[in-house]
Amino acid sequence: MRITKYTHACVRLERDGRVLVIDPGTWSEPAALTGADAVLVTHEHADHIDVLRLAGLGVPVYAPGEANIPGLEVIGVSSSAEFTVGGFRVRAVGGRHAFVHAGQPDCANLGYIVDEAIYHPGDSLHVPQQPIETLLVPAQGSWMKTAEAIDFVNAVKPQRAFAIHDGQINERGLSSVNRWLAEETDSGYRYLRPGESL
Repeated sequence: MRITKYTHACVRLERDGRVLVIDPGTWSEPAALTGADAVLVTHEHADHIDVLRLAGLGVPVYAPGEANIPGLEVIGVSSSAEFTVGGFRVRAVGGRHAFVHAGQPDCANLGYIVDEAIYHPGDSLHVPQQPIETLLVPAQGSWMKTAEAIDFVNAVKPQRAFAIHDGQINERGLSSVNRWLAEETDSGYRYLRPGESL
């Protein structure tokens, strides 16, 4: 499977001519959606979903059933749901956005495990109860600190990990976060720049 990271939390998965895109938000490049067969959205925040772009796309969009996403028809998903979309097997896990600050309301947030191998948690640090080959780890957010990202990678114990949710970090800060994640985890951590694939 080919994984291409786009700006912030957007990731494109390709296999056998099929394309699944996760969290194409307002900060991600439109090219991420070219030829998409389906889209998974972890939660309703604009950095994870571009409603206008998706409304005109004409492909199925899956999102938490509790999400408040006006202007877009979505297929509601609940935690532990298993389904096949665009030729990819998907399992939804978790349920809520990570705690932010001072009782600010959270929202529904589902992580997605694709083909029992790749895990995109959205804005949560939910540890799934199964081995994960590739973890897409949030690198920064108003709701987290670097120590939590390190602890998350170490708790999941993936074979490899790549940063997502990095759109608010300048180059100097990103260098520091990448160094910490590489040094403090045993996961084959590597940073993929937007547009880089493997």
